[in-house]
Amino acid sequence: MAIRSFQGCCHETDFCRCRRTPITYGAPGVEFTGLHRETATVTQIHFLPGQGRLLCLLDDNTLHLWEIYHKDGYSHLEETHSFLLPGRPGFDSANSPPSITRVTVILLMSTCDIACLGTEGGGVYFLELPGLTLLEDKSLYQDEILQSVPEDYKCGKALGPVESLQEHPRDPTKILIGFSRGLMVLWNKSTREVDHLFLGNQQLESVSWERSGRTVVSSHNDGGYAVWSVTEGSPKTAQPVTSTVPYGPFPCKAINKIVWQTCESGGHFIIFSGGMPRASYGDRHCVTILQGQALVTLDFTSRVIDFFTVYDTEVEEEFDNPAALVALVEEELVVIDLQTPGWPTIPAPYLAPLHSSAITCSYHISNVPLKLWERIISAGEQQSPRLSSGNWFSAVHCILLMLVEEHWSCLSEASSIRGTRYTAEYHLHNRKEYSASRSVSHEDGTVRFWDASGVSLKPLYKLGTAHIFQTDCEHNDSLNQSGDEEWPPFRKVGCFDPYSDDPRLGIQKIVLCKYTAKMVVAGTAGQVLVMELNDEKSEHMLNVAVVDLLQDREGFTWKGHDRLTPKNGSLPFAQGFQPTALVQCMPPAAVTAVTLHSEWNLVAFGTSHGFGLYDYYRRNPVLARCTLHPNDSLAMEGPLSRVKSLKKSLRQSFRRIRKSRVSGKKRVNASSPSSKVQEANAQLAEQAGPHEVEMTPVQRRIEPRSADDSLSGVVRCLCFADTFLRDAAHHGPTMWAGTNSGLVFAYALEVPSQEKFSERSVEAVLGKEIQLMHRAPVVSIAVLDGRGNPLPEPYEVSRDLAKAPDMQGSHSVLIASEEQFKVFTLPKVSAKTKFKLTAHEGCRVRKVALVNFASVACEDYAENCLACLTNLGDIHVFTVPGLRPQVHYDCIRKEDISGIASCVFTKHGQGFYLISPSEFERFSLSTRNITEPLCLLDLNRAHDTTCLGNCNFTATPKLNQANGTHALQGSEANHSPASNDRTPDEHQASFSPTPVDSPNNSIDTPLDTTGEITAEEVKDYLVPSEEAERNLRNVTEDEARSLGILIK
Repeated sequence: MAIRSFQGCCHETDFCRCRRTPITYGAPGVEFTGLHRETATVTQIHFLPGQGRLLCLLDDNTLHLWEIYHKDGYSHLEETHSFLLPGRPGFDSANSPPSITRVTVILLMSTCDIACLGTEGGGVYFLELPGLTLLEDKSLYQDEILQSVPEDYKCGKALGPVESLQEHPRDPTKILIGFSRGLMVLWNKSTREVDHLFLGNQQLESVSWERSGRTVVSSHNDGGYAVWSVTEGSPKTAQPVTSTVPYGPFPCKAINKIVWQTCESGGHFIIFSGGMPRASYGDRHCVTILQGQALVTLDFTSRVIDFFTVYDTEVEEEFDNPAALVALVEEELVVIDLQTPGWPTIPAPYLAPLHSSAITCSYHISNVPLKLWERIISAGEQQSPRLSSGNWFSAVHCILLMLVEEHWSCLSEASSIRGTRYTAEYHLHNRKEYSASRSVSHEDGTVRFWDASGVSLKPLYKLGTAHIFQTDCEHNDSLNQSGDEEWPPFRKVGCFDPYSDDPRLGIQKIVLCKYTAKMVVAGTAGQVLVMELNDEKSEHMLNVAVVDLLQDREGFTWKGHDRLTPKNGSLPFAQGFQPTALVQCMPPAAVTAVTLHSEWNLVAFGTSHGFGLYDYYRRNPVLARCTLHPNDSLAMEGPLSRVKSLKKSLRQSFRRIRKSRVSGKKRVNASSPSSKVQEANAQLAEQAGPHEVEMTPVQRRIEPRSADDSLSGVVRCLCFADTFLRDAAHHGPTMWAGTNSGLVFAYALEVPSQEKFSERSVEAVLGKEIQLMHRAPVVSIAVLDGRGNPLPEPYEVSRDLAKAPDMQGSHSVLIASEEQFKVFTLPKVSAKTKFKLTAHEGCRVRKVALVNFASVACEDYAENCLACLTNLGDIHVFTVPGLRPQVHYDCIRKEDISGIASCVFTKHGQGFYLISPSEFERFSLSTRNITEPLCLLDLNRAHDTTCLGNCNFTATPKLNQANGTHALQGSEANHSPASNDRTPDEHQASFSPTPVDSPNNSIDTPLDTTGEITAEEVKDYLVPSEEAERNLRNVTEDEARSLGILIK
């Protein structure tokens, strides 16, 4: 593939998310996205410099012209023309192979009014731009070329496809045509004559001009390149001036592309991709830079797609003077500074690869304080000292990239497109307290911090944990440095490294306190690291505590991987987050949940075997609780074990089928009271017409899960809360844990005051134990105050960043399982409201978050809602604590399992999920908090009368939608979660339960006890026995009255 590069004042890049979507990126915040109507893959893209247009070639041989145009005050990317190259006139198109007119290379002339198309059949066609009109009278076929080729060169062989088209650097009427066989022809378009022939005999790969137009360099499939002299007066050149195989003499791979650049300081640049010795380094992905005696082989970790140089394009200049080399590989974009000695890499301020190592977890931090923000940036700057004097923006200008099936496919550069910074991002950067940070953990044990306050993610800081442990393969940075005598002189470039030294290093969970700069990272081998941000380097020993979650339970043998062994002695730590304590869970299973309360100095963690509590101030474990069921043998195998019992899996499946049949037979017993109630309901339904009775929503029957299902002891969620657990008069610290079997543990904590932290230790007492009847996994637990609002984070109230919670009214706890949401009053744990998501919608809960929706009309008004992502990729929003359905969005494709699993909600109504291993998609549920690229570009088109005005880049709220068409339900179709047209009374009413007879009743008949928590399933360990019996008797009487009121 041949790519034409242009220079100019541009700050824009373009790439594709899927096979048919071109996306143009500029300076941070400038983005344009287009979508081809065809499902074909994009293979080439070329900018029309100065016009705001780009030309795309798809693999179905169609050409498409895209144009940036002005609409509604902003610039948009839209397809304006398309073209399919017809068959050659005079040939039977039905019998001739279709590949004859398949486009292999595109050349845009410097005037940008003609596009030259080279084909597999060896013909060259000319299109008029921007209308994509074929100029048939200028078409060039091989027959016309062969008339000028000597007879001894023809030998009855065809010239092959057109591999390269290059415009003469000094005469735009001439183009250099390179054929696959090796022949290069200098064609004069105006006279339609062959000015010069270069009779090459080796298969041609690419061609490049020297700036003066007196020299041509060609690369070939044998790993060599040749330099040809263009002599006037001679119609042909049979032999090159020089021919060399740089990495010979042994057979080498083809040089796919070569570039010749002149330099005023002396010594021209020859840059090429490929050419490695087949036997020794045939699997390497390299770009070679050669200048005089200096030679460097840039070694990438993924396949090289394309590259170009940024150089001086002024016609009157005598030298190219290349400033930078831009290399596009499958997984990242790398820029090399060619003006600084040593040719260092220019750090990318954005478009850095997110997946430098496989992403295992992500965590979003909203409203980062300014001090913490500056400390993280300072630590990141110390990690990456600036070796290059070049500027990434001025070097790269405008790049056009195309991704095909999660890989880049082509690279181009544009000019004369200017866009200002995203206004919302600029606003956030000038008010750092509203900045947002995103932490992404990886399989190699690293945690990377990104600036997520704007449209594009910018790398801030990288934290590594591998050096703390003794791994199977010790990190040795010297392996990445080439020796003085090594040939070829490899230099590893780029940060993409998909290989992990030890899979046990993978980070599974992250939690950060933004007010105290405390962070906890938990890994695959049960390691829990407590870290603190330090502005200076340090060297200290790591305190290690081992927590046995099995509690000496007999009959269990761990069959998984071993624990990671920490290094002995004092360890050096760089500026940034430094570990202060290591908690090792035994057995060393992957950590499935973790939470932090920095005000109480406590860390809670859970695995597939149980959960524990650790006091990192006194550095001692507080609690360890095993959650394993006697039949949880699969939990002992670990995530890296391949031991599975097919016989046991089949046995469990047949047990579930048998139980379902038996329970079904029991339900149809004619003598049972429930069957008589059902018959009465059926008769009432037959007597009443469809218009006379309001039908309640049909609910699916949900079968309870078996108690002996494998992995039932997995801890899914943990949380701390200051609430009422012992009685309604005294509140205090509590810890909540939810498991995979629908079991919820609530512990009352005795936390000493800050003055007595060093004197007294934390104590934990089991307060309540709740078993959900359906045994559905508990996804989330949240405690609500007396007004139904979520409790604030630690230190938020003391620093006047949040209102104090209501401790006068009765608190409640919101428990979200995979099947339903339910609110219980505290401390009695009686059902208050619920919504059966699986019964109503037929889906299961995957992600849940409490979101604060701010009103667009009134800045002082906001509502707290529950956002839920299902296994079908839908997002549901409910009021809190009423659990009234608000809106329903189609967000992620249900087939995109990894995207659903990676979704993360922010606290202000936005979300992220992986649409590929290397890219996050951002969506917004809020009408006020939207981060999107809305820009206005200043274009100067010669044939366009539309004036786009001055550069301006602003962001305004748009319709309430989330990455797809949303479907509003019921009467809420005209209201958002924070609708701005309600009165205060209506806002208050939205939190109140709806009437029982309403079809949209979110309470959903709490009087029905089928599949619900029964009195004997709530175990209270804190109240006296007399009070417990009285509570049980009251609950039983309430249920009896309920059954008398409603017929179901």
